[in-house]
Amino acid sequence: MHAMGSYTNWLVVGAAMSALAAALHLAIIIGGGPWYRFFGAGERMARAAEAGRRYPALVTLGIAGVLFVWAAYALSGAGLLMPLPFLKFALTAIAAVYMVRGLVIVPLLLVAADKMTSFAVWSSLMCLAYGIVHVVGLALLWSRL
Repeated sequence: MHAMGSYTNWLVVGAAMSALAAALHLAIIIGGGPWYRFFGAGERMARAAEAGRRYPALVTLGIAGVLFVWAAYALSGAGLLMPLPFLKFALTAIAAVYMVRGLVIVPLLLVAADKMTSFAVWSSLMCLAYGIVHVVGLALLWSRL
């Protein structure tokens, strides 16, 4: 592990963001149908949750698990956890996924702006912010990873 310095704060913030998103996904499972609707999962998922089907909870739990792993990788990159396997590759992939998810709204706005919901726009902006934080943290630590 390397010494904690200001250059690692970006990945610590990135880890907190991913962990918060993971915790929110767990809260959605508990909140049920209305929460699935509010957070943009769609009517089909909301109705399935209200009907007691396992599928919505399992999918949402899987997403939360991935986000918690991403938080661990960011903490590892920041030097707060032991180095995880494929650290540089994983952090690059995590940053790329957040950036692509954040930027996917651009072509959609050009093609189907009338079908965009405020949730789609806000969630894309949030993912873009997550991606930027990860990209900056990764860039600052690149030579040390």
